[in-house]
Amino acid sequence: MKRNCIAQSSRAIGLAAIMALFFVFGFAQSQAQYTPLTGPGSAYSVPQAQLIQPDALNRLLQAKGTGKPLLLQVGSRLLFDEGHIAGSVYVGAAAQADGLQQLQNMAAKLPKTKFIVLYCGCCPWNHCPNVGPAYNQLHSMGFTDVKVLYLPNNLGDDWAAKGYALERGH
Repeated sequence: MKRNCIAQSSRAIGLAAIMALFFVFGFAQSQAQYTPLTGPGSAYSVPQAQLIQPDALNRLLQAKGTGKPLLLQVGSRLLFDEGHIAGSVYVGAAAQADGLQQLQNMAAKLPKTKFIVLYCGCCPWNHCPNVGPAYNQLHSMGFTDVKVLYLPNNLGDDWAAKGYALERGH
């Protein structure tokens, strides 16, 4: 009984620490002077039909059986290490050439019909420099089943705060 309480307390403290990191990071970013990204490499370049909402992805990940997507985090390594969607794989920041190259190298080994969900979550959707380039890269490679997780604010607010599964570390 005592061990169970300690384990629950440790999980709660870990989740609180992750949420605090996302809050602080998101708050700092919200204080910066941003111009929304609207060009071909922005999050807005992802067709609306290719977006998946957090609650829909969470239900999909909770479902029994096959058909689960490959989750690829295409943003900050620091945020990935602090907390990422359970089961996701870090690829690299897609706003940078080496991140896009890592994505291309990983994707080259996959069938073009592989169900893939991309996400970043470092900042508000309209400022994200990563999901648009990642989506465009996979689309140009011929992938036919790519979705992008729509996180209007950030991973902390739109995923962790809802109690959806997170992991820490690599």
